Amino acid sequence: MFSVIYTMKISENIYNAEISAGSLMLRESRKIARLLLNKVDDNTWHQAICIDNILQKKVPATARRMSRLIRNRLELMTPDLWNMVIDGTSEIAMQSLLAAAIKHSHLLGDFLIVVVKEHYKVFNKDLSTKDWINFLKVCEQKDSAVSSWSESTHAKLGQVIFRILAEAKYLDSTRSLKLVPVSLTPEVLGYLQKIKNYIS
Repeated sequence: MFSVIYTMKISENIYNAEISAGSLMLRESRKIARLLLNKVDDNTWHQAICIDNILQKKVPATARRMSRLIRNRLELMTPDLWNMVIDGTSEIAMQSLLAAAIKHSHLLGDFLIVVVKEHYKVFNKDLSTKDWINFLKVCEQKDSAVSSWSESTHAKLGQVIFRILAEAKYLDSTRSLKLVPVSLTPEVLGYLQKIKNYIS
């Protein structure tokens, strides 16, 4: 059910721009989830990310930054979700990654609640960059740190969040920004309902 994701408790109460480091990154997330399931030590982690370059990035710093973001998201969840990321269909895996991203990013979670959910309520299918700009103004009232972010950071964050919504099939595309009806898969819905401290 659509509303389940938007009623999740977010652990952090302060906005940050960490989500700008990447969207849902299905291919990379599957590899990171497998490392987590295998409970690799720090040396093995470094070998996989920096030496073996399993994420296939040209610059080691990019691989480290991306792996850190994905790991931070996935470690907020449980191995059951990691398994859905690794072995699930693309739909199941993407919805699982969206749930982890929401748990990790208060900014993403609030945008879904304040903007996207309200658009669904009034049957307004069109999101816009103006919606994002107005949302950030609301965020500035809650957290003064948001006003210190540069315009380029504001724009980058909006691009990443719209890309996340497109990857998870909540948007038709990042170009049209048209919302489409979404239903959680039984697997993801069942998982979320089992995580009592995840649902408010």
